[in-house]
Amino acid sequence: MITRLQTNPSIIVAGHRGWKSAYPENTLLSFQRAIELGVDMLEFDLRFSKDKVVMVIHDQTVERTTNGTGKVSDLTCAELKQLDAGGWFGKVYEGLKIPTFEELCELLASYPDVLLNVEIKPSPDAKEVADASIAILEKYDFIPRCIFTCFDAEVLAYIHDTYQLKTQGFPGELMSNYVPGEDGTISKMWAVGISMKLLTPQLVQDYERQGVLPWCYCPDTEQQVFYAIGSGSLLMTVNNPEPAIQIRKLIERKG
Repeated sequence: MITRLQTNPSIIVAGHRGWKSAYPENTLLSFQRAIELGVDMLEFDLRFSKDKVVMVIHDQTVERTTNGTGKVSDLTCAELKQLDAGGWFGKVYEGLKIPTFEELCELLASYPDVLLNVEIKPSPDAKEVADASIAILEKYDFIPRCIFTCFDAEVLAYIHDTYQLKTQGFPGELMSNYVPGEDGTISKMWAVGISMKLLTPQLVQDYERQGVLPWCYCPDTEQQVFYAIGSGSLLMTVNNPEPAIQIRKLIERKG
């Protein structure tokens, strides 16, 4: 399934942590609403709880997106589940919880066409998180839907070499443990995520020449979406999926 992106001529919209601009990020509600809006892919972040349950949360600590304190890795799954992961975004979202990866997979089972950008957060146990996450994905038969992302090039290479799975990296200056040269980290990357600050038509062409799919993040306005299209980057990981989806519909109508 993920391989269809190699030949896709249209805009592909990936919801960054779900529908991040409108709902509390990395919650089941955020993912559900992004799917209902029409995203093609979901991007989400994985890390271990203290008792090695794979949790869907971006930050190393819980302060920003919950009412708790401390490191995710210092709290058990049960302790993390006691936290409110929605109230910080708005009172109406009070009571939302940090999902386990299993809970997200249960939701995704009803949407077999949605692709998955699985980001393993850099940490001392990131390779172990990758192992556990891939085992869960295999149980649900989701692997064909997935690409794996990490800002740590060593973890990315581990996933590529150990499992022969498709990976998305980043420009070398944004990654830790990046190995330069054509046989280095770039050779492990199926796709690259380019921030809007770095995105240029020249950079897109450079990656295309190296056989790497040039994706971008986060074009969240109409102007940014049109710039991404003009630069040749058609897969867009977005905080707000609405502009990209509306522009895609407009292009398809005209086409």
